[in-house]
Amino acid sequence: MTAAHADLQAEFLEMPEGLRIDRPEVADGAALWRIAKDSRTLDLNSSYSYLLWCRDFAGTSAVARDADGAPVGFVTGYVRPERPSALLVWQVAVDNAYRGRGLAAAMLDGLTARVAAASEAALTTVETTITPGNTASERLFTSYARRHGAPVEREVLFQSGQFPEGDGPHDPEVLYRIGPLSLPR
Repeated sequence: MTAAHADLQAEFLEMPEGLRIDRPEVADGAALWRIAKDSRTLDLNSSYSYLLWCRDFAGTSAVARDADGAPVGFVTGYVRPERPSALLVWQVAVDNAYRGRGLAAAMLDGLTARVAAASEAALTTVETTITPGNTASERLFTSYARRHGAPVEREVLFQSGQFPEGDGPHDPEVLYRIGPLSLPR
């Protein structure tokens, strides 16, 4: 961890007592799948995809662990290949017993600080998609933008009609683009 990274953590992170942010490991995949399933708001991916995510995207994802080391929350993300200055946050979830403590915000701040410190290109943008009416995610990402003094642009990325009908109608996915950020490297 660089000194600038430590300063950013001290400035933005308030970890709830007894919890820590870490990189996910393959062994965490099943717990991440369960947390996503129990959230009742996320699109649940296959359990296999969470195992792969913990293996292939651990460097751009974060897991919150309790005092015993068990996962109690996660943020999955990746650096966009066509835009290496942008981190796309795929999913954020916190176990029901740990909600309301600022854990999602702490994980998001910690992850972006870690990715910025490790990136070859400067991390200047955080992107995510949010379905209309997902108030918790809207608040999480707009408060992230405020903490980092960055504007938020919104546009529909995927219309409802672009999703297959197998699971019923899907709400549109609105892209939130936060930046420019000025994170230390």
